Amino acid sequence: MKTKIIIVFTVFITFFSCKNEVKEEIKPIVENSKTTEIQLIQFHTEHRCVTCNNIEKLSKETIKENDAISFVLYNVDDKKNEKLAEEFEATGTSLYLYNSKTKAIKDLTEMAFMYAKNEGEKFKTELQKEISEFK
Repeated sequence: MKTKIIIVFTVFITFFSCKNEVKEEIKPIVENSKTTEIQLIQFHTEHRCVTCNNIEKLSKETIKENDAISFVLYNVDDKKNEKLAEEFEATGTSLYLYNSKTKAIKDLTEMAFMYAKNEGEKFKTELQKEISEFK
């Protein structure tokens, strides 16, 4: 039952918190110039809310000292990212760990939305834990 409530809450936040808060147009970027085996990938829509922007900010802060992980940002509304978004089943703001060698994917979207808005330190702690456990 608790899981169902969390899923409903996450869906609600995703669809209703990201409306009508256009801040800037962001193009897909790779933060690290080198390609790494492990990537932290964030998908977003053209119109980004405070929570969506916090997910990006906190993710970058968490991995800034970790040269083994690249942060990659993709706009799901951009046609050139359509195939990749489909592979990850990303239709809006979402966060994933991805291993380019093993093709393993870990969906961190629920955790990201749960902590990004008001619990930045908890977000960083949980993300670091997920990174440590990810193979």
